[in-house]
Amino acid sequence: MECEFPTENATSEEIEKIFEDTKTIAIIGCSPDESKASNMVAKYLKNAGFQIVPVYPKEEEILGEKVYRSLSDIPFKVDMVDIFRKPLVIKSVIEEAIKRGDIDTIWTQLGLVNNEAAKMAEAAGMHVVQNRCTKIEHQMIMA
Repeated sequence: MECEFPTENATSEEIEKIFEDTKTIAIIGCSPDESKASNMVAKYLKNAGFQIVPVYPKEEEILGEKVYRSLSDIPFKVDMVDIFRKPLVIKSVIEEAIKRGDIDTIWTQLGLVNNEAAKMAEAAGMHVVQNRCTKIEHQMIMA
């Protein structure tokens, strides 16, 4: 599969506004392994004051937070969905987010792009950031 590049992406100003408006972040694919990027980013975001919600198929708790099996299982409002899963899975995550109807932002981590899914999210009124790291972008804003 060829590497896909984002056809549209948020500007620096839009990313800054996203962080200002975001309180709760569901981390899709949040690993319990502290050496994995998803765990390190989730830990950073939690320490930066965001409420993180790990979504992972196993474990009961990650970084001291209750783990949910899917986005649909989370019983409260989620502002951002931060995706650490392969590009092929992104579409199903976005379909689930659209069905929920309360997600403001879809964010895919470095190396993760699915333009078809991004267009679906935008059409549903969500902000979309692809192929960027929430930790790096937040650190740049805070610097």
